[in-house]
Amino acid sequence: MMRHGPPRLLAHPSTRVSQPRLQTWPRYQQYNAFCKHLPRRYPHLGHHWPKCVKTLPRFAPHSPFGPRLLRSISTKPLPSRRGPVFRFFYRFFAYTGGFILVAGGLVLAFFIYDASTYREDLSYTDIPVSTEALYPRRGGPKNLPIADILVDDDDSPENSRSKNKPKLVVLGSGWGSVALLKQLNPEDYHVTVVSPVNYFLFTPMLPSATVGTLELRSLVEPIRRIVQRVKGHFLRAEAVNVELSERLLEVMQTDANGEKRHFYLPYDKLVIGVGEKRLSISSGSTTNPHGVSGLENCYFLKDIEDARQIRNKILQNLEFACLPTTSDDERRRLLSFVVCGGGPTGVEFAAELFDLLNEDLGRTFPKILRNEISVHVIQSRGHILNTYDEALSKYAEERFAHDQVEVLTNARVKEVRPDKILFTQKGEKGEFITKELPMGFCLWSTGVAQNAFCKRIASKLDNQTNRHALETDTHLRLNGAPLGSVYAIGDCSTVQNNIADHLVSFLRTLAYEKGKDPEKMNITFKEWRGVAQRVKKRFPQASDHLRRLDKLFEQYDKDKSGTLDFGELHELLLQIDSKLTSLPATAQRAHQQGQYLGRKFNKLAQAAPGMQANEMDYGDLDDAVYKAFEYKHLGSTAYIGNSAVFDINGLSFSGGLLAVYLWRSVYFAQSVSFRTRVLLAMDWSKRAMFGRDLMNY
Repeated sequence: MMRHGPPRLLAHPSTRVSQPRLQTWPRYQQYNAFCKHLPRRYPHLGHHWPKCVKTLPRFAPHSPFGPRLLRSISTKPLPSRRGPVFRFFYRFFAYTGGFILVAGGLVLAFFIYDASTYREDLSYTDIPVSTEALYPRRGGPKNLPIADILVDDDDSPENSRSKNKPKLVVLGSGWGSVALLKQLNPEDYHVTVVSPVNYFLFTPMLPSATVGTLELRSLVEPIRRIVQRVKGHFLRAEAVNVELSERLLEVMQTDANGEKRHFYLPYDKLVIGVGEKRLSISSGSTTNPHGVSGLENCYFLKDIEDARQIRNKILQNLEFACLPTTSDDERRRLLSFVVCGGGPTGVEFAAELFDLLNEDLGRTFPKILRNEISVHVIQSRGHILNTYDEALSKYAEERFAHDQVEVLTNARVKEVRPDKILFTQKGEKGEFITKELPMGFCLWSTGVAQNAFCKRIASKLDNQTNRHALETDTHLRLNGAPLGSVYAIGDCSTVQNNIADHLVSFLRTLAYEKGKDPEKMNITFKEWRGVAQRVKKRFPQASDHLRRLDKLFEQYDKDKSGTLDFGELHELLLQIDSKLTSLPATAQRAHQQGQYLGRKFNKLAQAAPGMQANEMDYGDLDDAVYKAFEYKHLGSTAYIGNSAVFDINGLSFSGGLLAVYLWRSVYFAQSVSFRTRVLLAMDWSKRAMFGRDLMNY
């Protein structure tokens, strides 16, 4: 029988229950009912009772509830709850203190790391240098020094091991060359990069650097850091000529005294991977004038130096427009900015320029400048961004119309003068009207043309018939050069798609099996399927046009004989040739070509020991170890002023700031190194907080 009154509570949690007292407690199975009964019997316990019951059972040695049940209930009063203000400040100071400790620890760790990067010890030892590197032998058609061994070939054991490996010489430091270097396996080749500049330039973001949205250093990466990955070498020089028969590359370098020094660089494989760079002998392309006079009055956007000159010219015009001695007409001319070319480069520059004038000009310059500024885009086609989906082109034009950027379509520039541009534009009745436009700045961005170095190579080869680029086969080998020795990638090259010219080679195996002349045989539909497979393997870009083989066979079987003769098959392949287009001269194509060559060179290096053991040093080794190059278009994107457009594999969309952030994310991911990604993020954050830097330097 349970006694009335509140239960007696033990004063100490470790106090053991006496044996007589234990006999009066209910069993463990009745414990829950006991706990529920007490609050109803003793209502004065109030809301404190659940907390007391929660701590009742403890295991003690002689308890009927278990082997070690104790009752750890204290008679001390429960702590009072703190107010919400106290709890808020307590948590605030706790979190603030924790943040200060963590941040202070990180700062301290950074200073410790920074201190470890300084060196005061002179621990350098003597470096062995080969005599042949210091005093190279002479030879070649011009009896020039031949750099068989470079001065840093013995700097490390890795360099010494690669000294006797096949010599791979890469011209240029653009997208294709960097993609090749990042794909190569280290120590498979003796790699030497030759370029007139010692950095890689992230060209898609170049328009942003012309107005201060991004700093110039955020778009470049030292090429020596990239070359270091493959234990290679870098020579800041220009390629002048190449002796294909002797496999010698003539290189020109300016020494400390300003004198030009020429020497030969031997190679086993030469990759011409030069990128766009205006007026440079060893670059892949020069600006295409299209017969326009007065281009010396224009600015170009191909290199980091061009971006610096454009930025200084824009700010110089703004400063001149503020002078009290500047007339109204002269001020309007200085503030008239013209872009010739409605491609991605011209459109993005016009958008970045408008952002500068609209967002930052009014903060520090007189507001009258904003009212008198004008931006014009001259496009020879019917729409800007004509390679994009038509809906995106119209969206870009509507966006420019909203931003008061004038787009002049169906217009061709005739002459560029220091103070104005003369151009013709198609009228409403189809007639061409000559107009003039005053300007203080003109950007020319209408294409590229072959430079002197590539022309010199093409003149040595009879197979080179293209006046604008070096022709290669589908393995990116230079047509006419010794097989497997010279490759060309990037803007300086174009992949030749002449399927019909290879018809005899496609039929040779089949004709040999039948004992017939390839030009006099007829093929059935089954044999046509085999020929189509060989065509796809040799020319991957033709795969999309060879999907319905039955319809093609039926269409060109004009005599309905159930077979195709040589003439009918030749006409079929000519029709496919006409549908194939040249690959776009973009960074995307150059990047894919560089990756392709890197993977193929890795395969060739892996297969080299077996080929040497079997004395296989002839034939089409490239085709034996790797497939032909296939370009896969991943899409296009363009910035058009606080908005962006995307054209990705038939999916076209556009938008405002969310699209801009997506556009930034794409290029942020494509950036070549972690260093440049950090700098890009810092520049975008700096623009948001402080605006663009409006100063010349």
